Amino acid sequence: MPNLRHHNEYFTTLSTIKTPRVTRAVAWMLCLAIILVTLFLLFVPWIQTTSGMGRVTALNPNDRQQEINALVSGRIQEWFVQDGMQVSIGDPIVKIVDNDPLLLQRLQAERAQVAAKLAAARSTQETAEIDLNRTSELLEQGLESRRNFERAQIRVQNMRSTVAEVSAELNRVEINISRQSVQTVTAPRDGVILSVNAGDAATYISAGAPVASFVPNNVKRAVELYVSGRDVALVQRGAKARLQFEGWPAVQFSGWPSVAVGTFGALVISVDASAQANGLFRVLLVEDPADPNPWPDDDFVRFGAKVRGWLLLNEVTAGYEVWRQLNNFPPDFPANGAGT
Repeated sequence: MPNLRHHNEYFTTLSTIKTPRVTRAVAWMLCLAIILVTLFLLFVPWIQTTSGMGRVTALNPNDRQQEINALVSGRIQEWFVQDGMQVSIGDPIVKIVDNDPLLLQRLQAERAQVAAKLAAARSTQETAEIDLNRTSELLEQGLESRRNFERAQIRVQNMRSTVAEVSAELNRVEINISRQSVQTVTAPRDGVILSVNAGDAATYISAGAPVASFVPNNVKRAVELYVSGRDVALVQRGAKARLQFEGWPAVQFSGWPSVAVGTFGALVISVDASAQANGLFRVLLVEDPADPNPWPDDDFVRFGAKVRGWLLLNEVTAGYEVWRQLNNFPPDFPANGAGT
């Protein structure tokens, strides 16, 4: 075939066609982008993360929301608190009275009768012991029979048994009096009354029934996150995390937590050994003391507030993380328990 370059005069139309500059520019940009993306995927480090939703809670179970229960059965006579009211330890919450207004007086009268019965039994026991000692002396002198001595021993044992029974009866009466006397339910510690169970003089409640919901003050907050079982194997105690609290705007970069905005640092202190009913694992976190941004005050982030968290795992290349996410693989497991 003849060289076309030497015969352009025969192809005038072809010689006038030229590649547009825009096309050449786009082609160069695509090539450059491919090169940059390849370099990015191969060499840029990426922090693997696993995210989850959760809520703010208390680290100590005694600091969480709890119910205040009635100590005795009876009807509600008077409330001393309202919803949202601050209370101090020992402050009265509700007064409960028995349906029988004379119950305490009757119990006290019963106690007096049992106490008198106990005193009489003890006196009879002392007399029986004196008679036993006298009978023993007479038996040694040959002036009393063995049979009467044995009868005296039996009387002493019977009186001791009677004294023990009456003492137990007196203890039961005193316990009833003590329980019925504690008819005013008080706050166990400083805190806030969340809700009061409605009730008036016509409302009867049983012993142990909840009368109010209560949240203590000055408690250490924690966050419980629920993460997938795919990633939970790499979540260890002491691992770092970033948290976004409900109502606080934030921008989180999963691979580069150092450039995140509006998030707060946390440390993992516990990972549940078994999954919840929904198949997720609970992870407990507390505030990271080394983070420069402390958690918001209690007035802004309260108990039960929703939280989104990112647990920081291993450092890999961006390309590996993209490949892992596309294939739904678990994170890169470190060799011999050491981090990558």
